Amino acid sequence: MIYLDNAATTQMEQEVLDEMMPYFREYYGNASAVYELGNKSKYAIDVARDRAASLLHTKAERIFFTSGGSESDNWAIIKAAEMLKDKGRHLITSSIEHPAVINTMKALRDEGFEVTFLPVDEKGFVSVESVKNAIRDDTILISIMTANNEIGTIESIAEIGELAHENGILFHTDAVQAFGQIPINPDEMNIDMLSASSHKIYGPKGVGLLYLSPKASRIRSLIHGGGQERNKRAGTENVPGIVGFGKACELAASSINERMQQETELRDYFIKKVQEEIPLTYLNGAEGKDRLPGNVNIGFKFIEAESALILLDQHGIAASSGSACTAGSIDPSHVLLAIGRNETQARESLRFTLSDTTTKEELDKTVEVLKEIIEMLRSTNLFYQDYMEKN
Repeated sequence: MIYLDNAATTQMEQEVLDEMMPYFREYYGNASAVYELGNKSKYAIDVARDRAASLLHTKAERIFFTSGGSESDNWAIIKAAEMLKDKGRHLITSSIEHPAVINTMKALRDEGFEVTFLPVDEKGFVSVESVKNAIRDDTILISIMTANNEIGTIESIAEIGELAHENGILFHTDAVQAFGQIPINPDEMNIDMLSASSHKIYGPKGVGLLYLSPKASRIRSLIHGGGQERNKRAGTENVPGIVGFGKACELAASSINERMQQETELRDYFIKKVQEEIPLTYLNGAEGKDRLPGNVNIGFKFIEAESALILLDQHGIAASSGSACTAGSIDPSHVLLAIGRNETQARESLRFTLSDTTTKEELDKTVEVLKEIIEMLRSTNLFYQDYMEKN
């Protein structure tokens, strides 16, 4: 298989799995227990917390483990809104956020909060000016993703966070796609709350984190029960998962610059090769340093993306047409519509996301197969035939 859907999930690193294994059977104690077996689990969680904090250049006390990015987004947004509702009930986010943010905002809107969904430009950028213009006296929270999961556009997080702080507003960012992929420092980037997920950085599924700055430390629990996670997140800890996440963070921190360079070179090589060898294509999202290193989202005129994905799969190539969390939806990508693509264009776009093990040979093979598939699909498209006759 040629796996090019790493934005959906990544293959766990062997080193991550090796570090997790003892905590399934040998060190299986509950981290809340007072005896030695439980203390081993507690110590392992502390080590993982230190590793996650190191990747964010922050203190371990600001890291809280969750079941994943969606829980972290829900926790940050819902509880921040509840905490600050006496100050105001206006929230700001963007039109290209992950469903975990958009649907949480809509749920709060149903409860009486007002939400401004900011537009983006044709590259997917949220302008700082649009955020500034949207701020009101009763604005209490701004949530803008660090980088988009579909088109890879990296947002101006530090500037937006600075604007939020100048106006006394809490700032949250969904960093699920960017965490471990590009450098992030919450203090330098004016971030109060940050959501991240393990399985996007070669760790296990079912574990994530929420970073809380001192300014956001008063937000209350989303899940009530015992006193785990320093009384912030109840529930017996997923010790093997947390251990694996911590190891994935350690590996990411040690290789982030090298991996960024490698994936960026392969990304640009792939984009250029596709556009040179397959006519009538266009790139969705930003270019160069403003795009996640491993993200490629390309539209192929006169094809249906879903048909292309099925045919790619038959050749052993895994890709996607958008967010994994909306796979199977009959609706076109809300992200592509937001950057100005029409419904037809949104349905003819494919996303390829690379990893640190992707090779140039795999990309060459993918382009070769893609070229064959696109030609076949277009050959039966009456609109394409009519276009060719006129051009």
